[in-house]
Amino acid sequence: MEICKWLEAEELQSACGEVERRGHVVRGSISDVANWLHALCCLQVDQSKVAIKETFGKFDDVLQPGFHCLPWIFGQQVAGYLSLRVQQLDVRCETKSKDNVFVTVVASIQYRALAEKASDAFYKLSNTKEQIQSYVFDVIRASVPKLNLDDVFEQKNDIAKAVEQELEKAMSTYGYEIVQTLIVDIEPDDHVKRAMNEINAAARMRVAANEKAEAEKILQIKRAEGDAESKYLAGLGIARQRQAIVDGLRDSVLAFSANVPGTTAKDVMDMVLVTQYFDTMKEIGASSKSSSVFIPHGPGAVKDIASQIREGLLQANSTLL
Repeated sequence: MEICKWLEAEELQSACGEVERRGHVVRGSISDVANWLHALCCLQVDQSKVAIKETFGKFDDVLQPGFHCLPWIFGQQVAGYLSLRVQQLDVRCETKSKDNVFVTVVASIQYRALAEKASDAFYKLSNTKEQIQSYVFDVIRASVPKLNLDDVFEQKNDIAKAVEQELEKAMSTYGYEIVQTLIVDIEPDDHVKRAMNEINAAARMRVAANEKAEAEKILQIKRAEGDAESKYLAGLGIARQRQAIVDGLRDSVLAFSANVPGTTAKDVMDMVLVTQYFDTMKEIGASSKSSSVFIPHGPGAVKDIASQIREGLLQANSTLL
């Protein structure tokens, strides 16, 4: 068993060594081919790139992607390569708005070198990114101080358009095209952010309070309208109830006077009042939580009350007459 494991380990190590050796051979072969091509004055330019050809240090031609032959013995060489791909540069610019708020504006610039102006792009600018950054700073710091902070957020597209126009006008001279310019972020100072959030929160709370008060007002109005309607209907019910009671008493008095000889309407009314008195006392006594008290509460007082009512009615009738 130990011998088998040892043999497997030896085979694995041998295989790994062979792979490593072949890798060195492949890399060595590629390097050798490149050196061989260079020795034969051959050159390969990759896609989306161009090569700047010089003859004895002077610009000669722009080499397009593909295979080229440069006889170095005649002073021809490649000064460098230029990428034609779209590149992106993010620029952070700190400035101050019209209402004295410090704000950081982040602009994203997408640009590329023009193939037909590759020589200008290669020779005229030593640092493309710094040049673009300088123009972005100039435009943003000239535009933002004219606007209040809220207007900066609303007009960020106008700021981006102004930056793009200025860059397009300046960079086209150097062989570059501005593909697109975006204002991707506007960052006020942290204290200003907190203040703005508090202002917005207070405004929303004020609106919520107004809406709540308006809702309470509507509820109270509707409740009052309902209460008034309820009281009106209750009044109609009480009026009808009393009318029915009066009609019933009148019929009872007339029927009692007709059936019992010698009785007058006054006697019947006294009897009815005594009956109602006892019914009322019964209802009061039936409730353990009743707080109503008649003063005086004797049965004889009913006669006095009836007399007072009759006298009041007679006086009212005499006054009307």
